Amino acid sequence: MSHANDPKILNRLRRAHGHLATIIAMVEEGREGLETAQQMQAVISALDAAKTLLVTDHIEHHLEAAVGPLSEEARAELVRLSQLAKYL
Repeated sequence: MSHANDPKILNRLRRAHGHLATIIAMVEEGREGLETAQQMQAVISALDAAKTLLVTDHIEHHLEAAVGPLSEEARAELVRLSQLAKYL
């Protein structure tokens, strides 16, 4: 499966899309700023998670294309690096 249409990435993007629709409605309704900001943070978090997953999958895909199938140890190291990438 292509890393570009991974269901996990699409689900995260759909979640962000739903939160964004909620934010638009909240602004149109003149809802409280704190509630709106909380929903905006949810969108940012969902997009950050989707981005991290996309980049990690992309790296794994191209590593395997360059060097062949990755060992369990290499996959474990990729998981560790993707956890670190959340802080970028």
